[in-house]
Parts: sequence; structure tokens; C-alpha cells
Amino acid sequence: MVDDVNYGGSVKAFLYLLNNDCDTSIDKSRKFLSELTNGKLNISKGMISRLGHEFAIKTEDERKKTFKDILLTPVMHTDCTNARYNGKSAYVFICADPQGNALYFAREHKGLEGVKGTVTEDYQGTLVHDHELTFFNFGSEHQECLAHVLRYLKDSMENEPDRTWNQEMHALVTEMIHYRNETAIHAEPDLSQISAFEARYDEILKRATDEYEYVLPSKYYRDGYNLYRRMEKFKEAHLRFLYDYTIPTTNNAAERYLRNYKRKQKQAISFRSFTSIEDLCNGKSVLIKIRNNDGANVFQEVAQRFDS
Repeated sequence: MVDDVNYGGSVKAFLYLLNNDCDTSIDKSRKFLSELTNGKLNISKGMISRLGHEFAIKTEDERKKTFKDILLTPVMHTDCTNARYNGKSAYVFICADPQGNALYFAREHKGLEGVKGTVTEDYQGTLVHDHELTFFNFGSEHQECLAHVLRYLKDSMENEPDRTWNQEMHALVTEMIHYRNETAIHAEPDLSQISAFEARYDEILKRATDEYEYVLPSKYYRDGYNLYRRMEKFKEAHLRFLYDYTIPTTNNAAERYLRNYKRKQKQAISFRSFTSIEDLCNGKSVLIKIRNNDGANVFQEVAQRFDS
């Protein structure tokens, strides 16, 4: 048995990555290390649980730099998901740029209160997000995630097969995305083509208006109608990508990072404290930065930070 305080960065990095990156429980992590060393290293559960906080403290300056870097990017992804601790609800926000930099933020509240202190609060560029009304209070421009729009349209097609607007809009959005993907990212926007797309967009929404006036939306299914009204009200946010080819058409980057958090949430079921979620978010933010450096050895990089 070796005293916890004498363990070096390698042992700490090994246990930290097992628990926080591979999503292995504390009990399994300490058992695996004990068996790997034939019982020579029996780490206390308390020490392993404290590694997240230690790593967060040692990497605070790195996160501050990433915060500044993302704040200066012209386009940023943002999203949030539910979290749990000690039987209470919390939220995890993500802010990411198209270059792969990202920061997680643990918050006890959603909405405007949850955005405080995140990059989104002071961001002045184009925000890419799902249809979360809170985010419309920030940034200079907005782009809705079209992957979500296509899924909502398909859902409307399945639940409202007698309507035509949803089928035509699904086809148009798909065509516009293909057009954008086939255009060089630094090309000048073709205003005549964009004008034609917008005219079709407006025409389809007019058809939706007529269809819903002729046959009212079902009280059991209003998602299609709500989508139509949303695409009408937030037209610019649905078509921003046509004017600036550096703007992504989906919010997949943010969602991918949140899935990373959700895997840990699923394994943990519920964290013991809100601080535990904060430490996890801070640590995962740094792991993203490390992995963005091609050829970096994540284990060695984490060990160096523990030894610093």
C-alpha cells in the first residue's frame, strides 16, 4: 500500500482517464489498477473522486485561453442538455467553434440564467443552434440546425400524410444543403440562385398556410403546424448558410460533444454534487483541446498536467 499523496502523474492520469474519459466507475477503475499491479497499488475511492477537481484546478488557465479563442471565432455552435446530481436537475452547456475547440459549462439553471458565464453570453458572431429561443438573445446572427428541421419535416410527413407543404419543404431544404456542400467555401454567394431558393421557400410556406386554414391541425399532433410557423417567423435563421458558406448547416458539432457528456451521465446515473459535474465539464474541455493537437499522447499530456 502506498500513501495517496505520493502517487505521481502517471497513476493519476491512468485513473482519471479511466473514470472520466472511458466512463468506468470508480470501483472498477481502482480494482483494475490493483489487479494490474498484483495488489501493489490499492487506491482509495476518495483519492480517485478528487482527481477531477485536481485536474480542473491545474488546467484553469488553459480553459481561460480557449474561452478567449472561441469568443473571437466568427461562427460558434451552442447547445445544452439535462444533467442530474443528488436527485436534483442541472444542465450542461456546450460552446464550440468549427475548428474543434470546445468548452463545457455546468449550470444549475437553464435559459438566460444558464447562459451567464458561458462564451455565448458575450459572443458577437453567428450562433448555430437548435431552436432554443434563449440563444436568440445572443450573437449577431443565427443559423438553425437543418438536420433537426429535416427530421421534424419527416415526422410531419409521417403524421400528416395528406399535406404537401412538408414534402416540398423537405425536398427544398435537402436541395439547398446539397447546393451549399458543392460550392467552394470561399466562393461569392450566387444571389440569383439564393433569390430563387427564397422564392420557393416562401411559396411552400404560403401553401402551408392554405393547407392549415383548409384543414386545421389536429389537437393530437401540432408539431407540423408549429414547425411551419417557426420556419415562417425565423426564415433568416433557416437560410443564413446560403449567404455565408463558412456557416455550418447543422449543429452536429455541439451535439457530438454533448453525447460525450451523456455517456458519462448514463454511467454515473446521478452525480453526488454539482461540483462533480463542474469538474467533469472542466476536464472534458481540456481533453478536447489535447485531442485537437494531432499526434498528441493523451495519457502523457494528462500526466504532465497532474505533475505540474
